[in-house]
Amino acid sequence: MPRRLRAAPTAFQVLLLLLLLLLLLLGGRTVTARCPAPCRCTGHLVACSRLDLSRLPERLPRAAVQLDLSHNKLSSIKIGLLDHLHSLQEVKLNNNELEIIPDLGPISANITLLSLTNNKIANIFSEHLKPFQSLETLDLSNNNISELRVSSFPSLQLKYLYINSNRITSMEPGTFDNLSTTLQVLKLNRNKISAIPQKMFKLSHLQHLELSRNKIKKIDGLTFQGLPALKSLKLQRNGVTRLMDGAFWGLTNMEVLQLDHNNLTEVTKGWLYGLLMLQQLHLSQNAISRISPDAWEFCQKLSELDLTFNHLARLDDSSFIGLSVLIGLYIGNNKVNYIADCAFRGLSSLQTLDLKNNEISWTIEDMNGAFSGLDKLRKLILQGNRIRSITKKAFSGLDALEHLDLSNNAIMSVQGNAFSQMKKLKELHLNTSSLLCDCQLKWLPQWMSENNFQNLVNASCAHPQMLKGRSIFAVSLDGFVCDDFPKPQITVQPETQSAIKGSNLSFVCSAASSSDSPMTFAWKKDNELLQDAEMENYAHLRVQGGEVMEYTTVLRLRNVEFSNEGKYQCVISNHFGSSYSVKAKLTVNMLPSFTKIPMDLTIRAGAMARLECAAVGHPVPQIAWQKDGGTDFPAARKRRMHVMPEDDVFFIVDVKIEDTGVYSCTAQNTAGSISANATLTVLETPTFLRPLLDRTVTKGETAVLQCIAGGSPPPRLNWTKDDSSLVVTERHFFAAGNQLLIIVDTDIEDAGKYTCEMSNTLGTERGNIRLNVIPTPTCDSPLNIAPSLDDDGWATVGIVIIAVVCCVVGTSLVWVIIIYHTRRRNEDCSITNTDETNLPADIPSYLSSQGTLAERQDGYGSSENGSHHQFLTSSMGGYFLQQRDSNGICHLDNGSETDLESVADPFLCHYLGTSGTLYLKGNTYGSEAFEAYSESCSPDQEQRTVYLDPYESEYLKKKECYQYSPPLEDPFNQCVGFTGMQAGSSKLITSIYTQNEGTGLKSKSLNSDTFDLNRCLEPSSVISNSTFMGTFGKPLWRPRLDSLSSCRQPANHPPKPSYNNPHASLIFSAEAGKDGRERTVSKGEDGMYTYKQSFENFRTSTCQSCDLDT
Repeated sequence: MPRRLRAAPTAFQVLLLLLLLLLLLLGGRTVTARCPAPCRCTGHLVACSRLDLSRLPERLPRAAVQLDLSHNKLSSIKIGLLDHLHSLQEVKLNNNELEIIPDLGPISANITLLSLTNNKIANIFSEHLKPFQSLETLDLSNNNISELRVSSFPSLQLKYLYINSNRITSMEPGTFDNLSTTLQVLKLNRNKISAIPQKMFKLSHLQHLELSRNKIKKIDGLTFQGLPALKSLKLQRNGVTRLMDGAFWGLTNMEVLQLDHNNLTEVTKGWLYGLLMLQQLHLSQNAISRISPDAWEFCQKLSELDLTFNHLARLDDSSFIGLSVLIGLYIGNNKVNYIADCAFRGLSSLQTLDLKNNEISWTIEDMNGAFSGLDKLRKLILQGNRIRSITKKAFSGLDALEHLDLSNNAIMSVQGNAFSQMKKLKELHLNTSSLLCDCQLKWLPQWMSENNFQNLVNASCAHPQMLKGRSIFAVSLDGFVCDDFPKPQITVQPETQSAIKGSNLSFVCSAASSSDSPMTFAWKKDNELLQDAEMENYAHLRVQGGEVMEYTTVLRLRNVEFSNEGKYQCVISNHFGSSYSVKAKLTVNMLPSFTKIPMDLTIRAGAMARLECAAVGHPVPQIAWQKDGGTDFPAARKRRMHVMPEDDVFFIVDVKIEDTGVYSCTAQNTAGSISANATLTVLETPTFLRPLLDRTVTKGETAVLQCIAGGSPPPRLNWTKDDSSLVVTERHFFAAGNQLLIIVDTDIEDAGKYTCEMSNTLGTERGNIRLNVIPTPTCDSPLNIAPSLDDDGWATVGIVIIAVVCCVVGTSLVWVIIIYHTRRRNEDCSITNTDETNLPADIPSYLSSQGTLAERQDGYGSSENGSHHQFLTSSMGGYFLQQRDSNGICHLDNGSETDLESVADPFLCHYLGTSGTLYLKGNTYGSEAFEAYSESCSPDQEQRTVYLDPYESEYLKKKECYQYSPPLEDPFNQCVGFTGMQAGSSKLITSIYTQNEGTGLKSKSLNSDTFDLNRCLEPSSVISNSTFMGTFGKPLWRPRLDSLSSCRQPANHPPKPSYNNPHASLIFSAEAGKDGRERTVSKGEDGMYTYKQSFENFRTSTCQSCDLDT
């Protein structure tokens, strides 16, 4: 019983298995039974490919999901044969003879994949694709489609569209617009597209676009605008030569850009603009020879850069700036022969650097730290770079390096511990049979054995001869010896030089070697080989009979230019290696030369002055400005000056008169300096520097009308009276360039309105002065006219003086006769027939200090001539005038010694009045020349007769005197010049007043007929003064010492009045008596009163006046 029970389940299980197997067989038989011959049905796939079918098989399985009809001869699909395949989703009709997209009937709406490659379809029509509402993948590759139109694609759910290998030559903008919401992949490879129209792609969901193997030569800016989701773009093998700025703008999310196998020559930031998310850039197989300094500004996230198989010859220090996240850099198979010291600096994340098959041997052999900054580099490939030696610091900074490939390099020497700093190195590939196995290589086999690199290294010796061909691992340590030096060793280094542009120079470099191996010479400039350098090479034995040869190479540079500047280095090589000299710097200088020279400028006050100055030279010259030879710029102090170094312009805003001057522009560099001058002239309209004041004078007085003019250029002045031309008489004189109108012996008719008109190139200004003339209250004689006084005290003094003079004139007829004879005698000696003119007190000191009054003019003159006057020339004679600032000097014009000797009467320079300056045609002589002592004329030689001016008010108030010092004038008074006045008549006043206690005036008479100057001087009484020379270096004229030895003074001679310039006298003040000087008044035997005072520091010696008989 139990055994049966155990057997029952076993039979049941077997039965169940058989039932299931039957069901499976029946089901399989159903699909298989329905699979038409010769098709193959597997699962949901019905494969009817490669059967040379010309028509569609019938009775296809109803459950088919995939139908493959490829590689047949189908030219059309019979409608209705597929209607029962409700589960059909994928149809492949590749390699048939279809000419249009077939109509599959109602099941078209369920099709998701339709492959029609390698057919004969020439056009794409919207109505043919419209039934495929569920279509996601459409492959039309390898057909005869020649154009894509806007009507080609209806609105579908298409995600993948492949139209590769057709004959498309043109695409209409908007062709794919109906697919914009769904299309993700678009492939248009292997067509004949030569240009991509603007706004061609408006596919917001497209992620991959392929346009490889077309004929696109140029890509304009904004070509791919409208593809914001694009991540990959392939443009290989198009022959692209130009990528315009912004060519890929809008592809902000693109990560991969493939431009391999094109004809690009340069990498610039212009066509990379906008690729902010780019991670991989493939530029292999182009013609790129340059990478612009800022090329990677918009590709900061680039992680892989492929530049293999290009034409790069140099890697500058700016070639990879900004690629801080770059991981892989591939520059193999280029022509790189120069790597700047900091070329890889900034690539802090780089892990792989491929430099195989370049020419960077010199970089490894001569440079220190070429790979500095690559802290994370793990793999460095230097295969096939013609490296012959490895320096100790060739790989400095590569602390993280794990893989180093130095294969296919004929390395001859490796300096000690060249690899020791690479602590993490795991693989070292090295194969060479050219090693120089001397004592310097002893360390290498031992180090490689310790780091287990023997299996990756194949290295054998080439020298010395006994070790040639032996592996370095088979040579004992004692076999590495240094018996000679076959590798060249530099003995003469090139020297740093400076040269002038256009000159010739040469660099010399020498090396010695014990080997007879052929020697090669090369010169580098800035680490780059000079291809066409002019060199002279020669060799000679260093020691006579020795075995050491010395080789010399000379580099000649002719007509050097600025482009020749740089660092020069010689490289001397033979079979055993290369030696590199130090780098000698060449500097080319050129003297500065002006390209812009400042020009003279005349400008109105208040405007802006602009001076340009620019220069070229080498080094670039520095521009500096000066004013009048210094750095004091009035405009700079007031912040009106601006210098533009970049524009080479010098500005002065709101120019003023003080800015006038000579401005110098200096250009200077190490070669020298040059300068150019420009004169700035500031023009200013005429102005009155002082207000015009009306004048009131007494008839017979001298009137001075002032018109102080300012302006640039100095204005010309013209005087008018009562709006009419000024009638100039012998009483009218002009001074200071017509700034002073002087009217002597004024009359009532001189009263009126005087107009001063001043004008220059900028304009004219007028002002009026009214002159009032008051009748004389006493007598009208011109000889009794006293100076005009400014206050009541002076007026009182003047009246008293006039009264005294009138009395003297009325009581002295003899005086008139003496004056008449004296003037007749002097007419033969005087330069002009003039009278001395007494100037009034109102002539300003700034005008009276500059000379005699000018000769009478016609009422018109220029103020710039204010410091000059003219004299009529004569071989004899002259005249003199006393000046207000006199110091006892007589001025003579001894234009020739003949003139001096022919003076008829030495009295013409006899000075017996107030100590003051005398002028004789402009020559100046000290008063010492006329100081004399005489026992017969001066009984008391210790006393001095002081001739006082009776017109001085202070003297009339208190008979004391003190030495005169001019009052301080305002700054303008010290600047304005004064032109002298030449008298209008032909009379010379020769009488001199002296002080008389009784009458206030004492006359001294001079007899011009009997006067003998020789009798009044004695040698012992003359004080010598040789420290002053006359005008133009001529000696002072002095009278003979015996000229006054016998002068006599009659006791009863009538007084003879004369006039002195009141402003040339000493000034007497009441305060003067406080100095303690002794002053006395005594009466002589002849009844004459003499005023006496002791002057300890007075310049003129004591002189007793003498009355001379006529």
